Amino acid sequence: MKSNRRKLLSMLVLTTLTGSLAAACSSTKSADPAPSTGPDNSSAPAGATSYPLKSAKTLTYWSELAGNLTGVKSAHADVPFFQDWQKKTGVPLKFSAPPTNQAKEALNVLLASGELPDMIEYDWLGAFPGGPEKAIKDGYILKLNDVIDKYAPNLKKYLKEHPEIDKQVKTDNGSYYAFPFIRGDDYLRVYQGPILRKDWLDELGLPIPQTIDDWYTTLKAFKEKKGAAAAFSVISAPRPFNELGNGAFAGAFGVTRDFYLDNGAIKFGPAEKGYKEFLATFRKWYEEGLIDKNFATVDQKALDANISSGATGATVNNAGGGIGKWMPILTAKDPKALLVGAPYPVVKKGDTPFYGQKDAAYSPGGQVAITATSKNAELAARMLDYGYTEEGHMFFNFGTEGTSYKMENGYPKYTDLLLKNPDKLAPAQAMSLYIRGNYNGPFVQDKRYIEQYLGLPSQREAITQWQKTDVDKHKLPAITATPEESTELGKIMTDLNTLVDEMTLKIILGTEPVDAFDKYVEKFKSVKLDRAIQIKQAALDRYNKR
Repeated sequence: MKSNRRKLLSMLVLTTLTGSLAAACSSTKSADPAPSTGPDNSSAPAGATSYPLKSAKTLTYWSELAGNLTGVKSAHADVPFFQDWQKKTGVPLKFSAPPTNQAKEALNVLLASGELPDMIEYDWLGAFPGGPEKAIKDGYILKLNDVIDKYAPNLKKYLKEHPEIDKQVKTDNGSYYAFPFIRGDDYLRVYQGPILRKDWLDELGLPIPQTIDDWYTTLKAFKEKKGAAAAFSVISAPRPFNELGNGAFAGAFGVTRDFYLDNGAIKFGPAEKGYKEFLATFRKWYEEGLIDKNFATVDQKALDANISSGATGATVNNAGGGIGKWMPILTAKDPKALLVGAPYPVVKKGDTPFYGQKDAAYSPGGQVAITATSKNAELAARMLDYGYTEEGHMFFNFGTEGTSYKMENGYPKYTDLLLKNPDKLAPAQAMSLYIRGNYNGPFVQDKRYIEQYLGLPSQREAITQWQKTDVDKHKLPAITATPEESTELGKIMTDLNTLVDEMTLKIILGTEPVDAFDKYVEKFKSVKLDRAIQIKQAALDRYNKR
């Protein structure tokens, strides 16, 4: 009964909204029938939006506060970026936020309440069960096709000029559902890979490792000659060897820990022979003490401690949050310390790495949907469209000129307020106060952000190194299952991933022999791996037809 009432309410709201939007096309009055408490010039024909809109209405906005601001600010309203965003768009916003790292649980409570804000910033593609089509069908968020056509000319123009992005930001049914975060340059899509202590290599007379055999030699030397108790350590939360999920090391054997493309066919890495070779290699390294003995429980805090104490000389992590964070700590103790990016390992020297980390241009974070119950869809769309204007592009990426950046020979250079913050904030923290260029949001990310964020030569060289893989041949695009398929796939993947994690831990720890791999592959079949591949293939076929 409750579900029926909600659907009926959604239909009534959508009907009302459609009527309001239609009326707005031929009128300069607001589409919102609610009484106004002051002047409002926010309703205007498409293409005629000028900022600030000077809205008398306050819109409500639900979003998780950026992790970089933990301990710096406790609410959006206190962050200069969000204060200035309201001034520049002329739209007052009232923010609400879930507790840190509890967005999923808080969203479920919010949706169940029926009291939705005008806008919700969330990963509707990857984190919402059933995906964006189900969120639309259930009456939570608005299908934005008509809204974008009428009130978001700048986003519409961008998508028309970039058909490859347009294909990614809509569903198989052609539904637009959010104002997207887009990485505007290929250089922005790669940020993670293997990292090593180059000063240790130099001291030991070793080259940067390229092959699996090179890595064995390197880690053995780190352990035996540098006293590294955990020569190789990597984050294992929330899954064992979590940071290897992007293909590091398993990729050397022609697989990943997930689904991938192989000559046009979709395969599941942990069920392929190459994964057995990966497990055998890591089992040997673990037996010889080259891998952190506590690898199954290593989180960010433990890895930070390992790197800063010299217990670890090799890992897989990010150029910004890894090399950039650890270098000041290491050089404070040893000025010669140097972390560099290493190539993704291969088996045969000279081969191109099979896989590596590379995000899609359309990133799931930072996308903003307009709720189906909002009475202010037009105003919300016009406000969100600001991020895709030329002025909004500069504001989201660089903040306010004179405060967070200065133009030097046509180049927006960040000020010391961001890069050498007087309050001793790290650049990532200071940036998050004044811009969104260093994480995400409803805008197109600018390459000039990363050129300055990566202040160390070794960071920039690492990105260049990590880009040299064949990931584009093997990575699946941002395909989406139907709501029905998504439910079925979710159940299958829970069982599959549990088996993968169990197999990985038991074989590497030595509680089961390497040949137990074949037994697990049989189990994968029993939990419907074939059906999961069928669903993935169907989703890929639909994606290719978009």
